[in-house]
Amino acid sequence: MTLIKSISGIRGTIGGKPEQNLSPLDIVNFTAAYATLLRRKNGKAKLRIVLGRDARLSGRMVKRIVAGTLSGMGCDIINLGMATTPTVEMAVTAERADGGIILTASHNPRQWNALKLLNEKGEFLSAKAGEELLQIIDNQDFTFAEVDDLGDMEKAENYHNYHINKILELPLVDIETIRKANFTVALDCVNSVGGLVLPQLLKRLGVAQVVELYCEATGEFPHNPEPLPEHLGDLSEAVRQSNAHVGFVVDPDVDRLAIVDENGNMFGEEYTLVAVADYILQHKQGNTVSNLSSTRALRDITENADNQYFSAAVGEVNVVAAMKKHHAVIGGEGNGGVIYPELHYGRDSLVGIALFLSHLAKSGKSCSQLRQQYPQYVISKNKIQLTAETDVNQILTSLQKKYSQQPHSTIDGLKIEFDSAWVHLRKSNTEPIIRIYVEHSTAEKADKLAQQFIDEINAI
Repeated sequence: MTLIKSISGIRGTIGGKPEQNLSPLDIVNFTAAYATLLRRKNGKAKLRIVLGRDARLSGRMVKRIVAGTLSGMGCDIINLGMATTPTVEMAVTAERADGGIILTASHNPRQWNALKLLNEKGEFLSAKAGEELLQIIDNQDFTFAEVDDLGDMEKAENYHNYHINKILELPLVDIETIRKANFTVALDCVNSVGGLVLPQLLKRLGVAQVVELYCEATGEFPHNPEPLPEHLGDLSEAVRQSNAHVGFVVDPDVDRLAIVDENGNMFGEEYTLVAVADYILQHKQGNTVSNLSSTRALRDITENADNQYFSAAVGEVNVVAAMKKHHAVIGGEGNGGVIYPELHYGRDSLVGIALFLSHLAKSGKSCSQLRQQYPQYVISKNKIQLTAETDVNQILTSLQKKYSQQPHSTIDGLKIEFDSAWVHLRKSNTEPIIRIYVEHSTAEKADKLAQQFIDEINAI
């Protein structure tokens, strides 16, 4: 059983003892500290906080504790009920709230839950704010409201419709062309909140037939909820059996999007952002951003369109900061996270689907043909278990010196660029591990280069 505290929120398994698992006491402490942080920042006597959750089994229990704690801290709650992460993010700004909390453990299995924390812009907390939050928790530096100052809770209706309406208003979402394409789309929502909104989105986009797979928001995940190839056999079979043009799968809180082509083969989670960015860049000039561990294909298509690509440290908050700095028109992460700033600064599978279907319809190509037009890269993901005494920084410094003649970045661990490949080495914040991500033109070459660096690290 596990409890992980970080600057981006708290995550853990339900049950067990406080400080070892995600217990009610840990939820209270984290929520109270968050309310304290927001009050210090804006000085308001009465805060308004948006609250939403995914469909996982512990969600109702966790929501009651969070809502009660916020009320006890004197905060008013805008209750969205079950809602996707990007929907909650958009609701924060629409309601002009002071922050938001999303109760979801993202792609983690059913026994996990988590609190994702947003600022008044509907974006994740900065590293500085996260560090202050952890300090408040450590010091138990929060005070609950007196009886006359307790917060209230109001229910906000139809925010999924609000989200869909905003997407349909986007100039590059081409509903008429999608309708004319007469698409059949298969959809796997892993029995979470995607099932409440994505079938509706597809129908309003003009999709002719939607083949729904696991679209009941029961929280009983039918397979591992992380959208990886080894978990998507049912969707691939549904695509083939229904002669669908494309299949989509999302994680439980609907901020990651993976695609299956008409043959039931994976489009490649890394290439979700690549395809959407290609479509955006065909219609507007601008820069792109992804994190250091994402495929080079985004850089390739960006530069081919006479624009600039920029990389950011791993983490959505870092990607968003880089997108704002470099005025990116599209960005995100290679895990299927599409961030389209014309809608909002957050990973959003709904807008990813709408833009991808517009791209597919306008291209006149099949999904597999569309994928073949992009640069072919493969990422190998590895890790090395180290002892607690190992000096990871010293290892990275040694490798940086050895490869100093190669283009490299140290904004997040060490990334070394080669002619047709790259290697990204990152240390874990929670355990003595070095993560080794390698991208090359084939899986064999990527694995070989990864093994080379594993051997070098072991030698050091």
